[in-house]
Amino acid sequence: MTTWSAGPRGLFFEDLEVGWKVRTPGRTVTEADIVGFAGLSGDYTPLHTDAEYARGTMFGERIAHGLLGLAIASGLATRLGFLEETVEAFTGLEWKFRAPIRIGDTLYAEIEVAQKRPTPDGRAGFVVFNVQVRNQRGEVVQRGQWTLLVRARGAGAPQASPAASPERPSEG
Repeated sequence: MTTWSAGPRGLFFEDLEVGWKVRTPGRTVTEADIVGFAGLSGDYTPLHTDAEYARGTMFGERIAHGLLGLAIASGLATRLGFLEETVEAFTGLEWKFRAPIRIGDTLYAEIEVAQKRPTPDGRAGFVVFNVQVRNQRGEVVQRGQWTLLVRARGAGAPQASPAASPERPSEG
């Protein structure tokens, strides 16, 4: 029996040209996101988790953790599919937190290929993306660069384990 495989959805190193741009869909930040991130990270700083405390700060209300914004941006990029099954590693990050992310803000990311450099063996390459995270008003709340190691076309895909295959031949 032949097992069908669609292959990677993501773009290969050769497909990502300097200047290539994409914009993600938006996602609204909720109180549940902030509470969940506090639990996941262990960061219960009152600015994020205590409404009374946060009211007396320069922001006047609770705001999202900065790293929650970064995590949301990463998830939004992943939703587009261009990173799926071709990215081998997230190898670098330079990041700036420019403005608060408030409960109810809708975030989206603008991503552009800034640089490319193949690995010496040619099986992959490093791609530097300029990333801006914006809110519903178009204000940049976070920005920076992500460096990813992206597989080259023809380098061969990692093989899925039999348990992960969409179809397995029956035994016996």
